[in-house]
Amino acid sequence: MDNNLTPIQRRLIDRFQHDFPLVSEPFARIAADLGSTETAVMDALTDLKAKGYLARIGATYATGRIGASTLAAMEVPETELEKVAAKISHFTEINHNYEREDKLNLWFVVTAADQAQLQATIQNIEHETGLTVHQMPMVEHYRLDLGFALQWN
Repeated sequence: MDNNLTPIQRRLIDRFQHDFPLVSEPFARIAADLGSTETAVMDALTDLKAKGYLARIGATYATGRIGASTLAAMEVPETELEKVAAKISHFTEINHNYEREDKLNLWFVVTAADQAQLQATIQNIEHETGLTVHQMPMVEHYRLDLGFALQWN
């Protein structure tokens, strides 16, 4: 268990990785579900983001149904990996990135409203990092559940 997290933060992580309320005031609904206040929920989420536990709150959607996306990979010098990953994480078009043990050692998915924005984002990443982004075309679609059940004893 992570002692840096408050009880409300633990409940937020466990409960709302899925089924985020699609209502006009989602944080008020979450607060009601947790028996808390909207201010407490917002403060907890702000703190989670500041601590690096939370990168973003936003929808993920089936590739090809709306917008444009691509799986991408970069060859990053080991000594620069954390710095480059942090730079990439600042782009709103990146949901997450992860290290792999290979020549192409930093992988991520880029999503955008259309192909033009997608390519502009990739060019901006290359400009920011000085490294080449390799795009991997989708051959077959797989749906992965990126939510993780957490056990808080």
